[in-house]
Amino acid sequence: MRRKPSASGKPKTERRPSAYGKTKAERRPSAPESTEGMRLNKYVAHCGVASRREAAEIVKQGHITVNSVVETEPFYQIKTGDIVKYKGQVIRPEVRRVYYLMNKPKNVITTTSDEKGRKTVLDLVADRVEERVFPVGRLDRDTTGLLLLTNDGELALKMTHPSYKIKKIYHATLNKTVSKEDLEKIRAGLELEDGPAPVDAADYIIERPHSEVGLTVHIGRNRIVRRIFEHLGYEVLKLDRVYLGGLTKKDLPRGFVRRLTSQELIMLKHFTGK
Repeated sequence: MRRKPSASGKPKTERRPSAYGKTKAERRPSAPESTEGMRLNKYVAHCGVASRREAAEIVKQGHITVNSVVETEPFYQIKTGDIVKYKGQVIRPEVRRVYYLMNKPKNVITTTSDEKGRKTVLDLVADRVEERVFPVGRLDRDTTGLLLLTNDGELALKMTHPSYKIKKIYHATLNKTVSKEDLEKIRAGLELEDGPAPVDAADYIIERPHSEVGLTVHIGRNRIVRRIFEHLGYEVLKLDRVYLGGLTKKDLPRGFVRRLTSQELIMLKHFTGK
């Protein structure tokens, strides 16, 4: 419930309209869930109206309405569904696409949340990323290595779709030496319980024991690399993704995250035709 001055100068109580019964003109896109709890001056600034400091003055001057009611408090917290207008026009934050590369550590879940309270990849970036991002694809809890985090749904869809053949290279450490015969079987393509498992390349890691193998794939089925080796009787002791669509772990220690460079982003968009 808000109060605004009446013509007589006395405060007049006015209820904000509910989501029902809006006029046709008011049936506009409302504040998205990702802005829940954002201060009004910050929201206005993110809409490109003005800087945050200037936005606070714009709010105080009565140029902003929330759900058709003038709101003069810059610290008002946005709620999902709020309709914010500046001088009568609906405003919404400009979507800023962000792209982060993580070198995922072990024992971290590749989901946005976990009902068991286990640490997720988003917990690792909570104090660094303002935008609501999500992981592109998945890495098992015990699998380490490269993971892309973004809020660009179109790019994420293309990177995970098999038709774009985004290359991923894994360094697998097995419980025993991988025979040349089995390496040839992997290269030829195995038939797993859910269909064929084609690989782009498979070979021993240079200057490492033959229990360590590099595997290049573009398919992204659940636990596919582990299942390829398990199908032949091997146990995967360690699995590390070292290459993802042209991205590498260079200068990115385990557990750290960084923004993609402009050159890396151009490269990814080239691979996906975005």
